[in-house]
Amino acid sequence: MTDRKRGTAATVIRARGLLPSLSPAEQRVAQVIIDEAGGAARLTITDLAERAGSSETTVIRFCRAMGFNGYSELRLTLASESGGHSGPAEQPGSDISPGDSLAEVVEKIAFADARAVEETASQIDVAVLEQVVDVVAAARRVDIYGVGASAFVAADFQHKLHRIGRVAFAWSDTHVALSSAALLDERDVAFAISHTGATSDTVDAFTEARRHGARTVALTNFPKSPIASVADLVLTTAARETTFRSGAMSSRLAQLTVVDCVFVGVAQRTYQETRTALDATYTAVRDRRLHPERPGPDRRRP
Repeated sequence: MTDRKRGTAATVIRARGLLPSLSPAEQRVAQVIIDEAGGAARLTITDLAERAGSSETTVIRFCRAMGFNGYSELRLTLASESGGHSGPAEQPGSDISPGDSLAEVVEKIAFADARAVEETASQIDVAVLEQVVDVVAAARRVDIYGVGASAFVAADFQHKLHRIGRVAFAWSDTHVALSSAALLDERDVAFAISHTGATSDTVDAFTEARRHGARTVALTNFPKSPIASVADLVLTTAARETTFRSGAMSSRLAQLTVVDCVFVGVAQRTYQETRTALDATYTAVRDRRLHPERPGPDRRRP
């Protein structure tokens, strides 16, 4: 496995990202790794198979799905990443239970959101990111697809690109997205945002854009999801959704982190144009702000 990142439980992050694409038996092995990575590093292959209620053959298949040559390599990596600690991988727990106090809810949400940003940054493939920045910077136009919670991220990305003079559109309506995708060609980029990577509305528009020759970039939490199979380039996040938090803020923060990296990279590539555009757009909205010396309308009752 090349370019494996050390530090913030990179193997755990990857196992979490691959979960939906694994067989049920392999998922049980992955869950043991996710829940107790440090302890798993001390298990023999037979112990891990028994702990997961699977077989040694399944453990080997899981290792290969993760990109390891075998179980020995997985154990060594887990031991290195855990630093010899055998405690739980997540402290404090990020899952919220009905009995948690409001203070505990605040702590767990803050922890999960911060970890989503940190882990997303730790696993970004900078080489892929650089390619994405190149194609977006060179594009005649960028179509951005996202529905539900991802639609907010798509709108944010469109706004950022628009402010620096890039032609970009964010579409969340399926019919409009499909119609727009049909007008793209090899000069354009289709950028799809989907946490699960399995939202049919987004995948369909993305596929239509590719059929017409557009370069395709996917941003998803799961690198083997349907949307990734349609993409020329795939960027991944490392967020998790827990009880009460489907489509949670942590996944959006992770997506926004990657979007910001792409945006800043594009701005660097086109620095002079970017400065000119930012100055112009700032001037255009400057007078819309209220200042102490120029109060707003008098709202006192007559």
